[in-house]
This record gives sequence, C-alpha cells and structure tokens, in this order.
Amino acid sequence: MDNARKTSVSLAAFVLICFFLPWVELSCLGTRDSVSGYDLARAGERLLWIVPTVMLAILILGLARAIWEKAPMVLALAMTLGGSISAYLMYRERSTTNDSPRLVAAQWSLFYWLGFLACLCMVVGGFVFYVKRSRSP
Repeated sequence: MDNARKTSVSLAAFVLICFFLPWVELSCLGTRDSVSGYDLARAGERLLWIVPTVMLAILILGLARAIWEKAPMVLALAMTLGGSISAYLMYRERSTTNDSPRLVAAQWSLFYWLGFLACLCMVVGGFVFYVKRSRSP
C-alpha cells in the first residue's frame, strides 16, 4: 500500500473517532460538562453530519483496492475535498460558537484540535497521493 494512502485512511479513521470525543469543555460555577461533535450535530448544526459521512466514504474508497489502483484520481479528490470540507465545517462550528454571547465558559478540547489538524493533513495527503500515483507508469 502507498504511504500517502495509508496515512490518509488512518487520518480519516482518526477524524471519525474524534467526532465522537469531547470537542468543547464547558464550565460554570464549578460545574463542568463536555460536548462532542456528535452532540453538536444532534443539537441542531446539521451540516456537521457531513464530517463523519465524508470520513466513512474516504475509508471505504481507501480500502477498496480496485478504486485506488484503477482510479487514483477519485481517491485523491475524495481525500482533498473531504478533508478540506470537514476542516471548514469544524472551523465554522468553532467560529460561530465563539462569536455568540455566552455566560458559560467554553474551551475547545485537544480532540477538536487534533481532528482539525488531521483534516488538514488529509488534504496534503490527498495531493501527495495524487502526485505519486500520476507520476508512476
């Protein structure tokens, strides 16, 4: 297996796992709670459901040998677009949450930042996969 493809498939699995881990830690008067990407998507931000859906699609495409051997462009495009769309949606959720007035202190957790970084790395991995596969005979 190609290293760029393996890395991107691993990153897609990691982002999928991070979606269900705490993204936001809330605290108010000594009480603490956390909210995951799943909770945010369920609470009303319907576009966040695109993140796990795209990651599942990248996992399936990356594990289907016929796809990445015969049509590497499809996998490279899925990795690049899927990673960038997911990163944008995660950033959008963070920026809209931080802009709203609030009485409860909210802090974005390590899992959010690692998932966001993994999405950006997947974009780079998609480019690398495409360049490597397009140069080979």
